[in-house]
Amino acid sequence: MSDKYDKLEKLKNLRDQGTLTEEEFLNEKSKLLAGGEQSNFGNDVSRKHWGMDEKTFCMLIHLSQLANIVVPLAGIVLPIVMWATEKDNSPKIDAHGKIVLNWVISVVIYGICSIILAFLGIGFLMLIALGVVNLVFVILAAIKANEGQIWKYPLAIPFFPV
Repeated sequence: MSDKYDKLEKLKNLRDQGTLTEEEFLNEKSKLLAGGEQSNFGNDVSRKHWGMDEKTFCMLIHLSQLANIVVPLAGIVLPIVMWATEKDNSPKIDAHGKIVLNWVISVVIYGICSIILAFLGIGFLMLIALGVVNLVFVILAAIKANEGQIWKYPLAIPFFPV
């Protein structure tokens, strides 16, 4: 019986934090107290991440890399912040965040190598290819994340095991 009250208290805390809406809170509370229908609370299905569901948040972790187009270095900082704030709340977000970090670090390394090779006259083509590959891979990964799949970037160096 105390397990029910513990879950009810957790639900109340999630509502007070703004993670659950009032409607979600009341729905989960009634399921929990009725005892008949399984509450989604135990499965963490209704958990919101920055106000978004898990699939949307994972998709945006990938797309946040494109913030470099608007603000330099934002495409590196934003995915790290998104991952760091939610990695403990969801194994899927943790996996997507590690995949993105592997890719971001790899792109930085490939970019530095391309800039060095640019002095020899061949790095400019590599930089252009890296930009195109980065754009295509980010979009593919975002689409897969929105479908609930985990997709590893093919050329990423695995610094963080997933």
